Parts: sequence; structure tokens; C-alpha cells
Amino acid sequence: MPHNKIADRKGHQGWMKVEGPYFIFPGGGTMFPDGAIQYIEKLKQYIPIAGGVLRTALDMGCGVASFGGYLLTEDILTLSFAPRDSHKSQIQFALERGIPAFVAMLGTRRLAFPAFSFDLTPVTYCISTHYKECRPLQMRHISLKLIVYFAPGGYLVISGPPVQWPKQDKEWADLQAVARALCYELIAVDGNTVIWKKPNGDSCLPNQNEFGLELCDESDDPSYAWYFKLQKCVSRTSSVKGEYAVGVVPKWPERLNKAPSRAELMKNGIDVFDADTHRWARRVAYYKTSLNLKLGTPAIRNVMDMNAFFGGFAAAILSDPAWVMNVVPARKPSTLGVIYDRGLIGVYHDWCEPFSTYPRTYDLIHVSAIESLIKDPGSRKSRCNLVDLMVEIDRMLRPEGTVVVRDSPEVIDKVARIAQAVRWTATVHDKEPESHGREKILVATKSFWKLPSASH
Repeated sequence: MPHNKIADRKGHQGWMKVEGPYFIFPGGGTMFPDGAIQYIEKLKQYIPIAGGVLRTALDMGCGVASFGGYLLTEDILTLSFAPRDSHKSQIQFALERGIPAFVAMLGTRRLAFPAFSFDLTPVTYCISTHYKECRPLQMRHISLKLIVYFAPGGYLVISGPPVQWPKQDKEWADLQAVARALCYELIAVDGNTVIWKKPNGDSCLPNQNEFGLELCDESDDPSYAWYFKLQKCVSRTSSVKGEYAVGVVPKWPERLNKAPSRAELMKNGIDVFDADTHRWARRVAYYKTSLNLKLGTPAIRNVMDMNAFFGGFAAAILSDPAWVMNVVPARKPSTLGVIYDRGLIGVYHDWCEPFSTYPRTYDLIHVSAIESLIKDPGSRKSRCNLVDLMVEIDRMLRPEGTVVVRDSPEVIDKVARIAQAVRWTATVHDKEPESHGREKILVATKSFWKLPSASH
């Protein structure tokens, strides 16, 4: 356990039962003592969770990520995050379970996601015992922060006070008024859970100003998310071209290998998408047969693709018991929306900064064109040091985890020298026979080691 306070604060909820050598996580936390499975079964009555319609879910304040874990059986990937407070320690449990999770904060900046990519978002609205803190103003703030990430036709689920809560009638009425101002369609109120659906268009919003809500300016691009301040307005669905509404994108698993409309908006996008998909199928086959990367075995749970482009690596290991965090570098073309339309998950990130995860988190980290991650596009000047980037990779990688780096022979020589300095065991291989270009592949394993004790 990373901190004893997890046991002190959460042990009474019953999710930390021990059976043999294992922890058992029924999930549900404070608001759902019967566990996440029963909660999801209730939502299925009102939301098309089964059948491959929904792509991805966003679970904020996720605890140990049981909601996302159980949605995996419905072929829905959930990106779960906990805030940067004492609860963030639970993310380590989620990652050990092989469930996607990371640390984030709903603050003054947009989260590092593309616009209109999540089809389902559950929110435990206010679990504080000080119910006076539960105010519709919070709902307005939460909605303005999250609505930019909801796909048109997506579902917002709020559970807990003040939803039909004792002595919270006014707060509950005000909460519904905020939802009406946002033009959400009320789907159901079931006990202390309410389900709303986001509209497909913007036509309703300009006439609803009870809470000062209005549409963002035409010039606003909601896909700008890296170090971009939150706007005090509602992003227009028309500001992002393409077809990404719930029910419009092909069902799972057809959507995985069919070029989404956001790819078609790029120059030769369909051809590039198809070529990338076939390229990664060849690469993964080579990795498994010739490089012995243990892909497809229980040894690999969590994978990171540091330069994901269209998410081809993640799509190629679909049948493996692993999930992939697709990272699109913040200074490269914004292709993360395509990744989400495929039913995969990921974030934007600038690799000259630390990544928001616990140390020793990932079993396998893959990076193509590693030197391009520390340079401005079109420039030969580095913004940060390759050594610093590899030390950050070492921080994220589990002991005995694997790093795969693809780049030119000259860059691979640099990487190999640094790998020796950080005590990785590295070998260099030729690329797969069908590949074009000047590439070498470095495969490294992080070893167990510790500094010798200081002499006295």
C-alpha cells in the first residue's frame, strides 16, 4: 500500500477484503455499497451500455476504478482519474488491477482530452456529509468543465445528494434547472441517481440564460487542450468537424479498423489510416515472433504508446489481455480524436514534462521517433534533454518491464548509451523485413538494482 491512510479511510467500505493473497474490490465506494456491477446493471435499463454502441467512458473521482473495470466486459474502455489529493493513492490499486487510470484535476485548465469523445460520464455529485456544500453552482462548474468532452448524445449520470435526497428539495430543483439550461434531456431518475442525455446540436442553448450560460465564440476550438484555460461558455458541437455523435460512429468492433470521419478530414487521411493499421499489424507480429516481447501474455497488463498517432499499436493488440495509454505529443498534429472514435483511449502530453502517473506503473513502453518528442516540429533544436526523457521513462516503467524504441541508427546509438547508464539491459535489432526507411529497434529491460549501502 502506498499510504496507510488508504486503509484508515477506505477499509470500512468493504472493498478491501482479502481472499487468500488477493484484494477483492466489489467497488461502489460510499454511494454504492452493493458494488459497481449492480450499479452498472441499473444503468443498463436506461443507457445502451451493451451492444457496442458506446465508445468510451470518463470516470472522475474513480476510487479504485471498479466502474471502469466492469465496463471492460461490455467492450467500453473507461479512462478513470482521481484528483491530486489523498485519494490519488487509489490509482495505484487500479493500475495494479490492469485498469486504465491516471491522476488529474478539474481546475482552471482543460483536461488533456480531445473534444466530444466520451459517451458516458458517471459523477458522484457530492458525497460530503456536509450537505450544505452541495450547490447547483458546483453542477454548473462541473458541467462547463465536462461538456466539452461529452460526445453529442452522450450520457451524464449523477448519483448522490442532492438527487432526491432528504432535506435537499431546493438543491435538487436547482440542479434540474441547470440541466435544463444546458439543454440536457432527462432520461430517468432512479432512486438517488439521475441520467441526462446531451443534445446533438446547439440550437437550444442561446435562449437559455438563467444561469448565464451561452455558446462559445465561433473562433473557439474545443480540441485545444494543452495548457488551455477553461472557457466560461459551452463549446459548439459545430466547432469540430466530423461525425462523432453517439449512434453515428460504427459499433464495436467494426469501428476499430474503419477510418473515422475525423481521419477523413486530414489530407489523404483514409489512405494514411489504412496504411498505419496494416503497418502496426506487421510490427506486432514481428514483435511477438522475433523480439519475444511477451505481448499477449499475463506479463503485460499496462502498455504506453508515447507517440501514438492513430492508435495503430493499441488496435493491433486488441486480443491481448492489456490496455494501452495512447499519448499524442502536444506539439504534433492532433490525432487523438481519431483514437477515441476507434473506441480507444489516450491523452495529450508534452514529453518535456513529467507524465501524471505513479512510478513503476507500466509493463511495456513503446516509443517511435523518440528524438522528435523533444523537438519543436520543423526544428532541429531540442527543447529538453534526451537523458531527462529516458529517466522519465525509467520512472514510469516497472522493474523487469520492457522499453521498445524505434528510430534511426544514429539515435538508437544515443539511446543505447543512455540505457546502459540507467541500468537497462538493451539489445538492438533490425526492423521487420517489410518495413521501409532507416530504422533500428532497441529493446531494453529494466533491471532490479539498488545503490550500495553507504560505508560508515
